[in-house]
Amino acid sequence: MEFSTFVLAIVVLAAVIISMGVKSVPQSEEWTVERFGKFTGLLRPGLNLIIPFVDRIGSKISVRERVIDVPPQDVITKDNAMVRVDGVVFFQILDSVKAAYEVAGLENAIINLTMTNVRTVMGEMVLDGLLSNREKINSTLLNVIDEATNPWGVKVTRIEIKDITPASDLVESMARHMKAEREKRATILEAQGVREAAILEAEGERQATILRAEADKEAEFRKAEGRERAAEAEAKATQMVSEAIAKGDIQAINYFVAQKYVDSLKDMASADNSKVIFMPLESSSIIGALGGVAELTKEAFKK
Repeated sequence: MEFSTFVLAIVVLAAVIISMGVKSVPQSEEWTVERFGKFTGLLRPGLNLIIPFVDRIGSKISVRERVIDVPPQDVITKDNAMVRVDGVVFFQILDSVKAAYEVAGLENAIINLTMTNVRTVMGEMVLDGLLSNREKINSTLLNVIDEATNPWGVKVTRIEIKDITPASDLVESMARHMKAEREKRATILEAQGVREAAILEAEGERQATILRAEADKEAEFRKAEGRERAAEAEAKATQMVSEAIAKGDIQAINYFVAQKYVDSLKDMASADNSKVIFMPLESSSIIGALGGVAELTKEAFKK
């Protein structure tokens, strides 16, 4: 009975020792092995064996990409504006041994390193630059933090600044500034519209003046051409009458006198202060003169 109990105890002890030496590492994790406190190896996902009572598991490292929040903090910009900033950091452990033994409190170290560099990078920029160049800030922080965490076996994959919140009095000042800028732009646009309208109106007046001048010039040309033709006709008629008079044609003389007589009557009738026109008693002679004109004209056409 005692022998059976002893054997059973030995079997149980062996089972316990074997279980202590067999380690099953989950996927996406790596475990460090220490022998009497010194690192001796790395257990990867799957079934692994260690020496019980001699080896022990040091650190269990997750090699998945992880995200940690960067707590909000106040940052003073280059133009002395106070803003409150927070963000997130995405990272992945590439070397489990370095992550376990090169730094104590890996996540806390990454958070403090990020907060320090956020103050440094954003403190060198003015407020307008912070609000309009967030991608540039993220890229700069990523380069700096990734280089600083490289000795820890960590790859920082992304840094995102979530919120940049100016102080309340600064927000009010910015709102007033933006309102003034909008009003300024509206005034400028209105002035430009008035200016362009005035230019178009002036251009239209100029074109209209040019067209009126051209029309007046054309009308004067036509009038001058008409007067020239009338003068030519009158000169020709005068020449014909003169030739007829030179030949002793009494009808030509009557025509000349009748023409001057009719022109005089026409001037009298067209006078502004003329109210009554007195016809001469010898109107019959005028009619006779007109008859002479007709005869002279017939003779001229016969020739």
